[in-house]
Amino acid sequence: MYIAKKFRFKAIQRCGWLVLAGMLAGGGMSSRAGQTPLVVTTPVYPVTAKTNQVDDYHGTQVADPYRWLEDDNSTATKAWVEAENKVTFSYLAKIPQRAPIKQRLTELWNYERFGVPFKEGGRYFITRNNGLQNQSVLYTMATLDAEPVLLLDPNTLSADGTVALSAYSVSDDGNLLAYGLTRAGSDWLEWRVRDVRTGKDLPDEIHWAKFSSAAWTKDNGGFFYSRYDEPGKTEELKGVNYFHKLYYHKLGTAQSEDVLTYQRTDHKDWGFEGSVTDDGRYLIIHVSQGTDTRNRIFYRDLRTPGSGIVELLNDFDAAYSFIDNVGTVFYFRTDLNAPRGKVIAIDVAQPERANWKEIIPQSDDRLQSVTLVNDQFIADYLKDAHSEVKVFSRYGPFMQRVDLPGLGSAAGFGGKRNETETFYSFTSFTTPATIYRYDLTNATSTVFRQPRVGFNVADYETKQVFYRSKDGTRVPMYITYKKGLKLDGKNPTYLYGYGGFDISITPAFSPPALVWMEMGGVFAVANLRGGGEYGEEWHQAGMKLKKQNVFDDFIAAGEWLVANHYTRPAKLAIGGGSNGGLLVGACLTQRPDLFAAALPQVGVMDMLRFHKFTIGWAWIQDYGSADDPTEFKAIYAYSPLHRIKPGTKYPATLITTGDHDDRVVPAHSFKFAATLQAAQASSKPVLIRIETRAGHGAGKPTTKLIEESADKWAFLVHELRMYPTFEAKGKK
Repeated sequence: MYIAKKFRFKAIQRCGWLVLAGMLAGGGMSSRAGQTPLVVTTPVYPVTAKTNQVDDYHGTQVADPYRWLEDDNSTATKAWVEAENKVTFSYLAKIPQRAPIKQRLTELWNYERFGVPFKEGGRYFITRNNGLQNQSVLYTMATLDAEPVLLLDPNTLSADGTVALSAYSVSDDGNLLAYGLTRAGSDWLEWRVRDVRTGKDLPDEIHWAKFSSAAWTKDNGGFFYSRYDEPGKTEELKGVNYFHKLYYHKLGTAQSEDVLTYQRTDHKDWGFEGSVTDDGRYLIIHVSQGTDTRNRIFYRDLRTPGSGIVELLNDFDAAYSFIDNVGTVFYFRTDLNAPRGKVIAIDVAQPERANWKEIIPQSDDRLQSVTLVNDQFIADYLKDAHSEVKVFSRYGPFMQRVDLPGLGSAAGFGGKRNETETFYSFTSFTTPATIYRYDLTNATSTVFRQPRVGFNVADYETKQVFYRSKDGTRVPMYITYKKGLKLDGKNPTYLYGYGGFDISITPAFSPPALVWMEMGGVFAVANLRGGGEYGEEWHQAGMKLKKQNVFDDFIAAGEWLVANHYTRPAKLAIGGGSNGGLLVGACLTQRPDLFAAALPQVGVMDMLRFHKFTIGWAWIQDYGSADDPTEFKAIYAYSPLHRIKPGTKYPATLITTGDHDDRVVPAHSFKFAATLQAAQASSKPVLIRIETRAGHGAGKPTTKLIEESADKWAFLVHELRMYPTFEAKGKK
């Protein structure tokens, strides 16, 4: 059984890097449009009605005059969205550089790219995008040198490309594909089943799954999946998601006949993900509680009919990630007494802690993932926010390093314990994801698929620097730019950050980042506390009452770029998505003097009410809650919506969100935009771009990614007074 994408509950906020990869993811006509005089005038915003809504938080009265914008189904909200979009798109359309920027983005995005292949039942499976396809296509291959055979093309499922293949899992014999579709960017999954041999769908359909994988049983007769109860018609995109359940679906039966495998009516905030071990013997149940890194591990012996669920790890004392098993011996990556991670073995026949064995001890670097292939552990480490991969014997001794091409990010390394090959991707800020085959018998990597993109890699360079935050903490930052950059303080600079939920931001390739650098921009990524770059201690240093550390780190990054003459405040823009949108909102309200422009994307802006919508309650583990008096005080002090002060000169701001975002509901951005527009004391614009039939970022079609990226860069080009030109370029 192979699960293509993991849906652990941590993934409910893991979209921040997806947002960056979308905006910045991954030769045309010469243009002199960049030197056209700037003629765009300050926009006239729609009048947004205010109410007298006031809430009492532990004795503090907090006004919420735009509460009505939380009702996304109301006529008034829809009219407001239409009016705001009219202002925004009219403003952006007048920026003369937008058209050539979009053209260049389209040229650079038009390159063949691949996912990491995997093998199941003697077949290889791989995704491919020919360049400008809205969604990547899934293929099978009989051998690695065989012609790929089309298995599933999600581009045929909708006219506008907004139906995405978001998850898939292949049965042990390789003959059946369970695939999960998402629509218009929503997190809701629809599971279907396709016969790999015929390419035809079976009648099976599953609805109302969310944060779910599909785990096939060894007999290929069905799979486990996770879901919520069906929501009310008006609650699909904003109703609170509680009481996750794990079900088993038997192939050929209706969903109404699915067997409830596990639930906890006494714990509404527990989430469940099932997986089946490669030997088919055990169902592993990963039990999460919101986005807390700590979790529980339960299991069931599938070879014993009627066997109960065994609560193997139920102390909620650390993170445990199941790697594989050899008989009754289970291997886990854990941060128990090892905040940077280690590997342990637990024999479930003797599960007492005194019998646990440490296989790979903690090192100086963060151990982020481990697989077991060819009876060897492949351990993917983060060393100062870039990948370092090591191979160990199943018994613990170090064997060798996997030689990587440079400073970047490696991912993949899947496979089974008895296989001798694995595949991985490697990418950097200037290297598109190249796919490698790694032979564990001779420890060698060979290129399997390598994209060709229309730019010259040798023209750019990446530097990693370290700077000091407000409290003296040493923080890393990547800076990428065109060679020959002058440190004269005049370079337009885009600073990106995230800083939360144990998520590590590592080097990644993206066409928009290249366009930014082609236009003369500096692209900087700061690795802030709250992320996972240095393990759980780094994460906790940016959580709850310590969340201000994250904003201090980001502000210090901007100050460092100015002090070291990369840029100056009039040329410095900031951006981030999801939790990174919160980051941008907090920093632009705390230090409006430091930044000229800001791009908060799908951000968590109302920190007092985030937990009242969809899966927002799960973020309390990282943010805390306004329901707690002590945490309220800390949250209220930085909540972007509540930090806005009338009469302040704020940076030029382009807020982006999607009308189908059921992760961070668009009301966050709606209320923030209305409040900031009313408070702005300068002539700099405050715009909100509300994408229709789009969600939090994952699964967004290529056409929408290009349009949105063009709008963002055009906005920054205008606000930072850039005058780019675009010369004809061919593929290198």
